[in-house]
Amino acid sequence: MSLYAGIDCGTQGTKVVIVDSEQGAILGEGSAAHRLISDSNGRREQQAVWWIEALIEAFHQAVSRAGVDARRIEALGVSGQQHGFVPLDEQGEVLHSVKLWCDTETAEENAALLAQLGGVSGSLAQLGLTVATGYTASKIIWFKQQHPELWSRLRTVLLPHDYLNFWLTGERVAEYGDASGTGLLNVRTREWDRHTVALIDDSGRLWEALPPLKSAESCIGTLRSEAAEKLGLSRATRVATGGGDNMMAAIGSGNIAAGTVTMSLGTSGTLFAWSDTPVVADSEAIAGFCSSTNGWLPLICTMNVTSATSSVQALLEEDIEGFNRLLEQAAPGAGGLEMLPFFNGERVPPLPHARASLHNLDSDNFTRANLCRAVVESATYGLRYGLDLFRRQGIAAQEIRLTGGGSRSPRWRQIVADVMGCPVVCLKVQETAALGGAIQAMWATALADGPHQQADSVLNDLCRRFVSPDESTRAEPDAERQLQYDALYQRYLQRLQQAYPEVSL
Repeated sequence: MSLYAGIDCGTQGTKVVIVDSEQGAILGEGSAAHRLISDSNGRREQQAVWWIEALIEAFHQAVSRAGVDARRIEALGVSGQQHGFVPLDEQGEVLHSVKLWCDTETAEENAALLAQLGGVSGSLAQLGLTVATGYTASKIIWFKQQHPELWSRLRTVLLPHDYLNFWLTGERVAEYGDASGTGLLNVRTREWDRHTVALIDDSGRLWEALPPLKSAESCIGTLRSEAAEKLGLSRATRVATGGGDNMMAAIGSGNIAAGTVTMSLGTSGTLFAWSDTPVVADSEAIAGFCSSTNGWLPLICTMNVTSATSSVQALLEEDIEGFNRLLEQAAPGAGGLEMLPFFNGERVPPLPHARASLHNLDSDNFTRANLCRAVVESATYGLRYGLDLFRRQGIAAQEIRLTGGGSRSPRWRQIVADVMGCPVVCLKVQETAALGGAIQAMWATALADGPHQQADSVLNDLCRRFVSPDESTRAEPDAERQLQYDALYQRYLQRLQQAYPEVSL
C-alpha cells in the first residue's frame, strides 16, 4: 500500500482525500468549513490561520475514515483558491487578513494598473493576459496604499496554496500555474514580469518579495516538525508544488491534453481547457493561465454560481433537497422571471460593481419555484457566455466534464446540457481539486525516485487510473429544449446589455 494525500483549500472549506496508489482508490475523505469576512464594499477576506485549523481537522477526519497509519503517507499535494494575497514578514508571520479571489474592493486599483499597462491590448502584450479585479496584483497595490507600515515589513508574497506549502515545509516558493493568476507573471515565458512589478513598486521591495518559481512535477521539500506532529505524519513526507484549484481540478478531471473541457459549478463558475502552447485570446475574458502540468490552461471564470443559488436557498430557508424539488417544479424560462445573478459583482463579463437584480416579475410568475429556476438558469447563462467565447477562439467542446457542488443536481446537469447544446458528465470522484493534488504528489514522487522517466507518460498513466466518468450522471441535450434555451439565452443577453450597455456581445 502506497498512500498519498490531496488537500484542497477552497473558499468555503478545506477538503482532504487519502489515496492508495496501488489500488487506484480513495480510502478516506475529510472536510472542514471556513468562515468568511464580507462587506458590502466588496471586501471578501479570510484569516490564514483558519485554513491551518481546517486542514488539521479535515486531515485527521480523512485519515480516520481511511483507517490507515498517517505515518505511511508518502507525499502531499495542495490545491488552493487562486488569486488570494498572503503577505509575510521576515519571520513568516501573516501581516494582514487574506484578500480572496472574490474580493472586489480593489477594483479601482486594478483599473489604474490596467491603464498603466496600456489598457487591455497593453496588458495582453506585456503579460499574455488582461489583469482583472480579483487578481493578486490589485490587492498588493491596495495593501501598499492602505497599510504603509505593514508594507514596510513585507518580505514575501504568497498565494493561498503557497502559504499552506510554507506552513508544511517552511519553503517560500510558487509554481507557474497559480502564479499566472497574480497578474505579475508573463504567462508566455513563465517568469515574473519586472515591468509590471515596477509599476506597482519601483523600490525593489515587491520584486524581492516574489518567491522563486518551481515546475509542476517538483517536490519542494519535506515536512517541518510542527506540521508533521499536528498532522500525525512522518517528517520524511514529501510535499509537491501543488497549484491553484482550477489547475488541480484540471488534473483531477483528466484535463491534461487538448480536446477536453471542464466546467465547474462551484462557488464561482469556471470553464477551462488544456493547451500545449500559450493562449493569448481575442477576448480579455479568457485568461491564458499556465497549467500545473507544464502546459497552459485557458480559463474563464464567472463569479456567481453556487454562491448565487445558495443566496436564494437561504432566503427561502430550504435545504439542498428542498431547493432541487422547487427547481423541478418550474418550467424552462421560469415563467418569464429573469435574473442577473451578480451577487458578488462579475468577472465575465467584467462588471466588478454589478449587483444582482430580478426582472419581469408579476403576480403569477413570482413563485418560490420560479425564483429557484431563474437563479440556476442565469448562473448557467453566464457560463454559456464563456463557452461561446471559447468557441470563437477555436476551443471546441465535444463533451463537458462537470465538477463542483451544482453538478450533483440531476436537473441542473440537464439544464447545462440543454443550454450549452453539449453532452455533460460528472466524474466518479467529485473532489477533483483534492484528487488532482494527490495525483500530482504521486507524479512528483515517481519522477523524484525515477528521474529518467517521461514526465508526460507518468502523468497520463496516473490520470487513466484515477479519473473516470460517472456514466450514471450523463446528460444529453434535448433538441426541443435546446432550441427553447437558445431563445431564452438571447433574452438574457438583451437584459444584460440593457442593464450594462458597456458589455460587448
